[in-house]
Amino acid sequence: MKLSRNTVLGLTFLGTAFCAFSQAPATKEGGGKEGGGRGARVVRAPLFLREDWKQIPGGGEHALSQAYVANPNLELKLYGEDAKNMQATGADGDENNPTHAWTGLCEKPCALALRDKKNFADLSGLARIKWVTKVSGFHKVHPIVKLADGTWLVGDRADGSMADWLEADFSLADVRWLKLDIEKIQTKGNWVEKPDLTKVDEIGFADLLAGSGHGPGGWSDVARIEVFAKPVAR
Repeated sequence: MKLSRNTVLGLTFLGTAFCAFSQAPATKEGGGKEGGGRGARVVRAPLFLREDWKQIPGGGEHALSQAYVANPNLELKLYGEDAKNMQATGADGDENNPTHAWTGLCEKPCALALRDKKNFADLSGLARIKWVTKVSGFHKVHPIVKLADGTWLVGDRADGSMADWLEADFSLADVRWLKLDIEKIQTKGNWVEKPDLTKVDEIGFADLLAGSGHGPGGWSDVARIEVFAKPVAR
């Protein structure tokens, strides 16, 4: 059977395309290479820690301490010149007033951090933080981390609604960091470029403003805290 010139050209084109496709490297499902191409599957960070806080018998408002930590694998650390006045209040299971840390009585900026007893946290890659917060006045909740070498950093991420308790979920890859004077809870220097977050000792939050006491004015509330990161054995 004699084929027309157009038919021959068409078959030649299809054969060339098939060969090129068959020789292309295979890719896995999900994720993508840098630059937007399809590549290896993206591995998301697992839940590293979760703290919901627990009210002590009798309830009410008291100085925040290890007694309020619900997760037995975590150690609570308080920082700042007036950290002793950070309070715990609220009620377990009450979505309108969950058990939470409160900074209203801190007459100077204060902060808290949580330390896993067995593992450092690898906060690189797709690590993220999710927390439930509420604020008054111009106060905001900033993430803080203590690196394995003792360096403290505070992030430019700032959360807190004056209207209601809100859950925020953010990637640490989007956060820019400054060094933190952990005794005074003050930022220092310029932006820290590409900090090594692969081995983080403590993770928490800072309120960079002094509290205004009870009632509206100026404070931060922090209820549930979740950190998604790869564990690194101590």
